[in-house]
This record gives sequence, structure tokens and C-alpha cells, in this order.
Amino acid sequence: MKQDVDPSDPLGLSLANRMAFRLYQCANMLNKTGTKALERHEVTTQQWAILGALVRDRWVGGIAVRDLAALLMVSRQNLTGVLSRLEARGLVERTVDANDNRSRLIKLTPAGWQRWSDMQADIAAYYADAMRDLSNNDMIHMLHYMDRLRQNLRAVDDAQGGED
Repeated sequence: MKQDVDPSDPLGLSLANRMAFRLYQCANMLNKTGTKALERHEVTTQQWAILGALVRDRWVGGIAVRDLAALLMVSRQNLTGVLSRLEARGLVERTVDANDNRSRLIKLTPAGWQRWSDMQADIAAYYADAMRDLSNNDMIHMLHYMDRLRQNLRAVDDAQGGED
């Protein structure tokens, strides 16, 4: 049974506040520990997320910056800087979109594919440590609730006027 948070319910507001703060803490720790876990690969969590998106079958041929920004839920301005650093290191490249010569697509270079491959053992070890004591069932439930929260936050963002 779905039940919305009642703005006049102190317990509901307190729980919402605690959940939002816990999510904030987890996001900060994910950024800190994820970057440290991949330190030897010289990849930050933001770069990890981009490389991970680009290896998906759907985007092997490339993805437009606007679509990648939407997928990662970041601004194009923030994404552009990270992409420029990855491009300077030879891990991604901008290619002409075959369907629109004016557009550019972002895709992994052979060096980017190799970097992704080299990272896999460290990623697996990181996930094993980070998800310790969580069953598959726990993770399925967490994904379900995080998807709901993401959808709600997307609606809040849309109501606030969308992208910065």
C-alpha cells in the first residue's frame, strides 16, 4: 500500500530527513571510496560512471553528450569537463554522428576499452566489500526503492525547471 509523506507528520518528516541525509552520506562515501578503489587506474567515480555507460551494447557506437548527461543525471557543463579530461588521456573520442554530420558522439577508444577491462577485478573487489552482508534480495529491494526515489527526485527537478 502506497503512502505519501504527510507534511504534518513529524515522524514521517524525520524519517524522510534521515533517509535523505543517509543517501547524501552514502553518495559521498561512494565517491571517496570508489575513487580510492580505482586509484591505480587513475579513474575517478565520475569517470568510472562514464566508462561504464559507454561499454553498454546500446552505446558502443557512441552517445550524444546530451543523452549521456541525461543518463548520468548530471549537467552538460559538468560532464563536458570530465569528458575533456578523458579525451585528453585517450580513453574517449568524439566521432561524427552518421545520422547527422553536425552532431558528435562520445565513444570509447581502444585504450578506453582496455582501461575498462583492466578495472574489472578492482571493481568486483570493491563491490564485494561495499555490498558485504547484503543478499541479492536486499539489493533487489534497494534498487526498487532507489528507482522510486530517483523518479520522485526527477519529478521535483522537472517542477523546479529542470537542468541548470
